[in-house]
Parts: sequence; structure tokens; C-alpha cells
Amino acid sequence: MADVVRLEKQGAVAIVTIDRPEALNALNSEVIGAVGATIDAIEADAEIQAVVVTGEGRAFVAGADIAEMKDMTPLEAEAFSARAHKIFGRFEELPIPTIAAVNGFALGGGCELALSCDFIYASATAKIGQPETGLGLIPGFGGTSRLVRRVGIAWAKELVLVADPISATEAQQIRLVNRVFEPEELLSAAIAAGERIASRGPVATRLSKEIMQQGQDADVRLAHALEQRAFGLSFATDDRVEGTSAFVEKRDPNFSGK
Repeated sequence: MADVVRLEKQGAVAIVTIDRPEALNALNSEVIGAVGATIDAIEADAEIQAVVVTGEGRAFVAGADIAEMKDMTPLEAEAFSARAHKIFGRFEELPIPTIAAVNGFALGGGCELALSCDFIYASATAKIGQPETGLGLIPGFGGTSRLVRRVGIAWAKELVLVADPISATEAQQIRLVNRVFEPEELLSAAIAAGERIASRGPVATRLSKEIMQQGQDADVRLAHALEQRAFGLSFATDDRVEGTSAFVEKRDPNFSGK
């Protein structure tokens, strides 16, 4: 994979770092392709049970690369958007949980990349937003769809239409960000959350993510049905036997992922 995205492992947690600091990690075609290649590597590694996504330097991702975009034709722009949507969608489709560790600017495509993760931790100094209308553009990587589902229609409209970035504290208040940390604590806190996830039953974790993802836009009766089926499936696993036995026996479980 390209050097613009780094993949490292800490135990069962993968750390994905967008590494183009000279451009504040702006998303161009090379970076987006490298993110896709990184997801391929994660999917091929059965040891990975959680993923943390962050940025090198003082930005998470400052946005899409305007220098690359400014001369695109309408068809080229649509294809660029479609490619980013496809790759960002793969984060949502990963069976293992993903955490965005937003360490600085997360604007435009950076906010959209964070939104493609299951939840977001942010540095107290982070700035988050969708500034595209100030450039005569609209969000193109999921900002008009995932953002609405994350924070509700009114807050999403304010972020997109006013187009001013907000602080991490404000983002937490509108439930865009789960938790806020001091800058030096952010990455370790995100990795610690990943490690806690990795210590849980792998099959149950994957089932839980899958049915929450599927059920979020479903009729509540269908969402209940999905949960009931997955709950029953969990009882067919070795992990359920081990987990419940460990609880009764007052010991730590040793999950096999089966």
C-alpha cells in the first residue's frame, strides 16, 4: 500500500494513520486508494479485532484535495465521489469495530471519513465541520447522509449550510463525537477502547455491529426481528458457552472466536 497511509498493529488493534502531513492529510486519489488497500490488509488479518483511524501531524484530515478537484469535469467529480463512497462504506461494512481518533482538523472529507467509523473520539483542540458550500460545492463523501443519521437533520443542516467548523466540545454536545480527550491522551484512549473491544466475545461483537448497522434505518419491528435472530445465533457459539461459564465460575473468559 502507498506510504500515504500507515498500518500498524498493537496487539489485536490496528492503527491506520493518514500520513500526508505536508498537505494536512488531504484526501486525493492516491490517499483514497491507499485507504482501500489498507482495508484489504485488515480484512486479510484474522488477528485484528478493532481498528483506530487517525492522522499524522496537526490534522486528522483537513478535507479533500482541492488542488486535484478544481479542474475536474462533472463526470470526473461524480466518479471521485463514488470511489470515496465505496471505500468509506467498507469501514462501515467491516465486521470489526472502527474508532476515529480525530487529532486536529477534520473538515469536509475528514469529517466524512470519521463518520464512516463506528464512533469518534476527539482531541480537545480538534475542529470538525463540512465547509464545502463556502467553495461552491456540496459534501461528496457522505456528509449529507451519514451526518444526518449521526446528529439529526437540524444539526446536519447547520453544519453543512452555515459551513463553519465547530469545536470538539460542541461536537460532543450534538453527539457527533463520543468523547473528548487532551491531545496527548487521545490516541492511547482510542487504542484502549479498541483493546477493550478485542477482549470481548468476537462473534458477539461482530453480530452486534452488524445488526445495529442493518437496523438503524429499518422499521423498528424489523430491527427487533434482526436482534432476536442474532441473539439466538449467539447461543450456537463456543464463545457463549465460554463467556457464560466464565461468569458463573468468576474467572476471565478465554474466547476462541467460534
